[in-house]
Amino acid sequence: SSDPASGFIAPYGGTEPIFTPNPIAIGYPGTEQAVWIDVSTSITTVGMTKQKAAANVQFEHPWLIDSKGIPTTDPHVIDPGVGGTLLPVGGLEYGHKGFGLSLIVEMLTHGLAGFGRPDAEKRWGAGVFLQVMDPAAFGGRADFLRQADYTIDRCHANAPIDPAKPVRLPGEMAQRRMREAELNGVDVSPAVLEALTAKAAKYSVSLPQPL
Repeated sequence: SSDPASGFIAPYGGTEPIFTPNPIAIGYPGTEQAVWIDVSTSITTVGMTKQKAAANVQFEHPWLIDSKGIPTTDPHVIDPGVGGTLLPVGGLEYGHKGFGLSLIVEMLTHGLAGFGRPDAEKRWGAGVFLQVMDPAAFGGRADFLRQADYTIDRCHANAPIDPAKPVRLPGEMAQRRMREAELNGVDVSPAVLEALTAKAAKYSVSLPQPL
């Protein structure tokens, strides 16, 4: 996925924002649990950076650069008119990796669609490349699950650096939270609830009752 109307990441070695975080996601099943991977080609996301800017909280690490290319922890460098950018995955040392991944996403989305950054789109609107593969068309579903389960089990059994923090597969926490939400509901902050209430009233939609 990539948004042709925005730019927050410079190409590796540059200072001028061109790309969006260009996330890459994949999901695949195991017998007992699925694996969901969703990673940006930038070190952090625009959403997280804007949240920290709104709260005036610095990043713990220099995951951004200012308009002169100097590393910084200040989220305000991507404020309008300031001219800073997020760093690609790998940072200043190995950011060519994130840059390369971002170029892949650009061509799978805008390139294949024939519409993107040179078309000067101003509205938010992500270009998305979606591919679905059926394991039955390859080595077979049973063997796919055998391979997936083996890898999942090996990861879970891996000796952790911190015994209190065992290895967790991507998406595992989200799946656990979804199961908990189905049983106990979802905590909604007062600010979000106020905004939802106003929208619901505007469109004559009834909000669910609290649990």
